[in-house]
Amino acid sequence: MEEKMEDNNVHGSDGEDTKKEQEEYEKFCYVCRRSEQVTGPMISMPGSMNLCHDCMQKAFDSVTQGGFDLSKIPNMPYMNLNLNDLGKLNSQDFDIPKKQKIKKRSDKEAKPEISLKDIPAPHVIRQKLDEYVIGQEQAKKVISVAVYNHYKRVYLTEKGLTDEEGNVQIEKSNILMIGPTGSGKTYLVKTLAKLLDVPLAIADATSLTEAGYIGDDIESVVSKLLSAAGNDVDKAERGIIFIDEIDKIAKKKSTSSRDVSGESVQQELLKLLEGSTVEVPVGSNQKNALTPMTSVRTDNILFICGGAFPDLEDIIKERLKEKSSMGFSAELKDRYEKDSNILFQVTNEDLRKFGMIPEFLGRLPISVTLESLNKDLLIRVLKEPKNAILKQYKKLLELDEVQLVFEEEALEWIAEEAMKKKTGARALRAIIENFMLDIMYEIPKDPSIGSVVITRAYLDKKGGPFIQMRS
Repeated sequence: MEEKMEDNNVHGSDGEDTKKEQEEYEKFCYVCRRSEQVTGPMISMPGSMNLCHDCMQKAFDSVTQGGFDLSKIPNMPYMNLNLNDLGKLNSQDFDIPKKQKIKKRSDKEAKPEISLKDIPAPHVIRQKLDEYVIGQEQAKKVISVAVYNHYKRVYLTEKGLTDEEGNVQIEKSNILMIGPTGSGKTYLVKTLAKLLDVPLAIADATSLTEAGYIGDDIESVVSKLLSAAGNDVDKAERGIIFIDEIDKIAKKKSTSSRDVSGESVQQELLKLLEGSTVEVPVGSNQKNALTPMTSVRTDNILFICGGAFPDLEDIIKERLKEKSSMGFSAELKDRYEKDSNILFQVTNEDLRKFGMIPEFLGRLPISVTLESLNKDLLIRVLKEPKNAILKQYKKLLELDEVQLVFEEEALEWIAEEAMKKKTGARALRAIIENFMLDIMYEIPKDPSIGSVVITRAYLDKKGGPFIQMRS
């Protein structure tokens, strides 16, 4: 008797462990793949299958309407399967999709709240950005204030202080970043997300198409954020989504076919930018019958859209030249031809002419323009940031116990070459990689080398680097 009691206790503890383990997973219907939060309580079937009441009702309807035909049920994976065979689904002949683990909190479990002390002040955000990003003073100031105000809005929303009883409601403020390639748009957002310790998803607008066409659906950007948050919905709903190359979804000026990757994508993005609840796939960018779905609210997600907007300068110049008139106070026609920072004079009218629809621009109330990097800024980019390119190479050679030194004239040569490529800070690494190849190859050969000085003569191919041996 005692042995049987012990066995019962063991089985009882195992059952409780199994039950707890099952509670960690959210149930999904095996047919329609909707979650239990959407469909309500599900019916558990043999073989670890769960069916919602809607799909079960369709199965019974197919039986009562003249014969049992599972092919009438959409997305049913086994068309010729009989109900008597459901108990055999654990065999190796059938592959049952594994359940995706989704972190969901019960009603009793307290949701982690954000406090005002957790939100860094704008000057603190600006100081941290200064450690990594050179220049772009106005952009860093605008972004710091916008992010600070956004997370104060999140705090008020979660505290329930933005109800309709007379309290002031703070509207959502998304950001539009305009700047030439290599000016630091993506780098700014990455540094910002690291500072705030929030999940960040970087999506490329070039792959987005209207729903139903080949490419990524609009909801895929939210799915990437959910993945970056470890499938934690609450954490994802406070994150940041950066949509790069936003200028590539501009409305086509003349097309005879449907614009499935232009204006229609802007129309689909409106609901995400404004704030809505969307069903997104978990662990995949594509929706299908075997991918679990979950609901994510975008009300408190900060959207930052960035793009280089090529040829926008011509639109701005055309508008500014219209102001020219005759007389002593007239503006010269070529006044704006050599202005490298003409993007600072951009208006919503210019963006509409470029191909962005007014509704889309209205949901990006904060616009910031990044300046193109000149020679002095490129030299600072090489030396000053915490993870500057020169510091990276110096660290690599320190592992070989070799000191790396760059002359100021050599840095000027690198900056001049980078400006010729017209790709901003991205050109710096390509140039340094080119002339550092031989040095990184030869130095490990001779352990007696103590230091290497990069000179302008070496970069101009008129000499070699200055090498000092160990004493």
